[in-house]
Amino acid sequence: MSGFGGTPASLRFGREFFRSAAIARAFTLTTLGTAFGMFAIEHVAGRICLITIIVGLCLLGAAILWARSDDLELPRLVPLSVLAFVVWALASTIWTHDTTETIVGWLALAALAFLGIVAAHVRDTLQMVRALGDVLRLLLAISLGIEILSGILLDTPIAFLGVEANIAAGGPIQGLFGTRNALGFVAVIALIAFMIEWRTSSVRSGVAIGSVVLAGVLAVLSDSPTVVVLGVAVGAAALILMLVRHTASENRNVLQWTLGAIVAVGLAVTYALRHQIIAFLGAGSDFSTRVDLWNTIEQFVRIYPVQGWGWMGPWLRNQAPFNAINYVEQDHHASALNAFVDVVLQLGWVGLALFVLLAGIALVRSWLVASVRRSVVYAWTPLVVIALTVDSLFESFTLSGFGWLLLVICAVRAGQSRSWRQHINDEPGSSDLPAAHAAE
Repeated sequence: MSGFGGTPASLRFGREFFRSAAIARAFTLTTLGTAFGMFAIEHVAGRICLITIIVGLCLLGAAILWARSDDLELPRLVPLSVLAFVVWALASTIWTHDTTETIVGWLALAALAFLGIVAAHVRDTLQMVRALGDVLRLLLAISLGIEILSGILLDTPIAFLGVEANIAAGGPIQGLFGTRNALGFVAVIALIAFMIEWRTSSVRSGVAIGSVVLAGVLAVLSDSPTVVVLGVAVGAAALILMLVRHTASENRNVLQWTLGAIVAVGLAVTYALRHQIIAFLGAGSDFSTRVDLWNTIEQFVRIYPVQGWGWMGPWLRNQAPFNAINYVEQDHHASALNAFVDVVLQLGWVGLALFVLLAGIALVRSWLVASVRRSVVYAWTPLVVIALTVDSLFESFTLSGFGWLLLVICAVRAGQSRSWRQHINDEPGSSDLPAAHAAE
């Protein structure tokens, strides 16, 4: 039996099903939960289970895009900055030393980018913040529960999750995220989402306050030196953005340039006083480890400075050049402990330029939108991009897993509101058209 206009009823039902708000919400929650829970999923259920979940989500995402194809425009579907970086990573299969591993690494990069693109198109910014808040509330609560179970009730480590049972001693703790730095970073991302929820009254006051306290406690217990830096950077950015938003429009450009100059001077002073700051934070050993690693990596970057060694993502211990770097360092690093250094190593200076362009465009676009829009929810995108960029100086989280997913989501959201391509076949005021169809 066919429906109206010759369209089969089953096909019409499928379109309505996959374009529904319920499916969009479930897809976004599952995607965020999978990305932030990757470490736990892989170490509890195995890598095959994790890959199966991601493949299933990609198939569901493709079905959602098919169902919403009438609402989407190809030129605005993927930001060119995201596409350029992913394509260059794929191109590295031509010169890599291990084509198979590079293809596997690229598939992981492309799959998460695809999931981020779909999620950003089917959820508006407030819905994204709410979904992220729900996911991180659950994961942080479970992390705290596991740490209490391991460190207080059982007083023994949980080896397969990397939990070291240090909570009774005040940390450091890892929760479900494998390392203290990962937990600290997730706690900061959660704080941004929880504060936006609180300011927009998206959840009850009790839930918002409890969520902020939970994230704050775990950030402190993580005992991660990067949390302090992230907190200061995000807090300063939030204050600056608030000041800009409350400035008259005719004075806003002057204020933006003035604040930009102040930030530049502040960064220069921070760099000049870096040794004193590191000593104050008690991060001397961590920073020394990083500097030694970066100096070693520099020797390998010189071999293939333009194109890099080929994209792998997280380091493979038995794969060149990572095994050689770890041999020199007498360590077992799983990344360069700096996203920018990692990109130079794997994709060369061309890759670094594309990565900086991706993050820079997302930050500028989202900042300009947040500075003129009335709702505080638009502050979420630039604050998350700033957190990702600052953390990239100390870790490589932005290149894989939840970090890469968040960067793509932010790039897509920023591009939907402010892009030269938004004027292609647009009616006035229709720049948020794809997101409007996701309203519940």
